[in-house]
Amino acid sequence: MNLEIIWSDFAEKQLDDIFEYYKKNASNKVAKEMVQSLINEPTRLEKDPFIGPKEELLNERKITYRYLVFKHYKIIYSVDEENGFIKIADVFGTRLKPTKIERFG
Repeated sequence: MNLEIIWSDFAEKQLDDIFEYYKKNASNKVAKEMVQSLINEPTRLEKDPFIGPKEELLNERKITYRYLVFKHYKIIYSVDEENGFIKIADVFGTRLKPTKIERFG
């Protein structure tokens, strides 16, 4: 299965926020490394896009969402085999309240 990984505008905004957080609270180097690691993590999905468990808090949605965990972040994604892509919908800090996961549209 050869699926392209694409990032939603919302997920890209989350990466920007994560970068700014680490830049402010650690260093520019740490911020770059964290964001690069988060960007690289979904490449695991290229071999098996269904390795991530279903996100139970998003069961009510029409689209099935799955997730990967990296450090203290959930990378929320969906698989669209028909159109040939995996869409990263959100990068969610697991330190936040779980109900906030429903914040993206």
